[in-house]
Amino acid sequence: MTNSNSNHPSNPQKISRRSFLASTAATAGFTVLPRYVLGGTGFKAPSEKLNVAVIGAGGQGTVDMKQLLLYGNVQVIAVCDVAEKTESRWHDDDVGRAPALKIVQEHYANNDRTKDYKPCTEYVDFRRMFEKEKNIDAVLIATPDHNHATATTWAINHKKHVFCEKPLTYSIYEARKITEAARQAGIVTQMGNQGHSGEGIRLTVEWIRAGAIGDIREVHSWSHNSGRYGRIPATRPEETPPVPKGLNWDLWLGPRPKRPYHRAYHPGAWRSWWDFGNSTLGDMACHNMDPAFWALKLGHPETVEASSTRFNEETAPVAAMYTYKFPARGKIPPVKLIWYTGGILPPLPDKLEKGRVLTGHGNGILFVGDKGEIMCDGWGGSPQLIPASKMKDFKRPPRTLPRTSGDHIRDWVEACRNGTKACSDFSYSAHLTEVVLLGNVALRTGKKIRWDGENAKATNCPEADKFIDQGYYNGWTL
Repeated sequence: MTNSNSNHPSNPQKISRRSFLASTAATAGFTVLPRYVLGGTGFKAPSEKLNVAVIGAGGQGTVDMKQLLLYGNVQVIAVCDVAEKTESRWHDDDVGRAPALKIVQEHYANNDRTKDYKPCTEYVDFRRMFEKEKNIDAVLIATPDHNHATATTWAINHKKHVFCEKPLTYSIYEARKITEAARQAGIVTQMGNQGHSGEGIRLTVEWIRAGAIGDIREVHSWSHNSGRYGRIPATRPEETPPVPKGLNWDLWLGPRPKRPYHRAYHPGAWRSWWDFGNSTLGDMACHNMDPAFWALKLGHPETVEASSTRFNEETAPVAAMYTYKFPARGKIPPVKLIWYTGGILPPLPDKLEKGRVLTGHGNGILFVGDKGEIMCDGWGGSPQLIPASKMKDFKRPPRTLPRTSGDHIRDWVEACRNGTKACSDFSYSAHLTEVVLLGNVALRTGKKIRWDGENAKATNCPEADKFIDQGYYNGWTL
């Protein structure tokens, strides 16, 4: 999904990007206030329907939208996508604006509707949607990465609650900018790292904080996904095929530099291209590294370095390894966090039983403590001690963290309706996204980055600036 040129007056106040990065570096969590305090239109009383618009109706957007349709206290009132219909590389059915609209219409035709029900409307450009749809309460965003921040900014400027898929933003600059904007707007936010709502990640955090494996100085996390999504050329295609019928290519490109349409980018393969995505690191690390950030209270790393198979200025590598080193946090010792992708895996723990493999079906995380090890499936899966025999006599610590329904989108919906804070709101998930994306900054500069988190600056590598804030084109700004 995406956007296009516009001179519509909707941008936040203009300040220099560097001063903004410095001034918002220490942004902490916030509490969403009730409507009578905010004086805005964001809060919906529990007795009312939450009117939600969906921006981006590709594979993940359609999955998220179908989840919304399960809730009796939600009504999907608008669907926006730059593609009328396109094939999905990950799902059996076609996706896009028309298939999504059909799903919504058929759902409401077969289910009870409120007295003031109006048919769901469709839009190509989300800016037109915000101009015309005055009853939107909240927006679910599932566009390609490079359009996350622009769509989110428009929603925030219109005081709409936001659920945005991971990674929250395409760049570090964007992560800081939208976090501050959301805080000022007082809206309810959530990133789509779905495991953060689950029981597994809460158990992991509680076990680790209770000292189940002692102090942790090393963490390994991985995804077997290749950094090359589908069969794509190593460099930019020279052919210029016609744009498929029903696709607004200029809107799809949005804030990225102009280039001719090619199937190598859309549908499905855009994550492999640096102009549009952040490869497997951006795709999966916000899921699989999440338990470490929560359990170990990770702030800014001191250094980040990366190595990989061959890549170039256009496309990501097939496989890579990223090493983040975090300083001590109070009584919590320094820790090294290593991310592996494309089939590279960490060394097997010495006490892992013969025949037992690293959990997660290709996605997971391993905590190495001075008294033992814990591994978990990806997406915040349940913790498992190594060796498994230790589980038999393990005395589980008391539950200290609040629980959710385990449904990540429902958690956001209920927060929108009740004026509370969602479990992975931007004050948490933007920092997670920022640190994840820093790995690709190190990879693309080819240097070990020394990171000044307060000022969002690679102190030893000025060439990193162009990857921290990758700029905006075609009239787009935040």
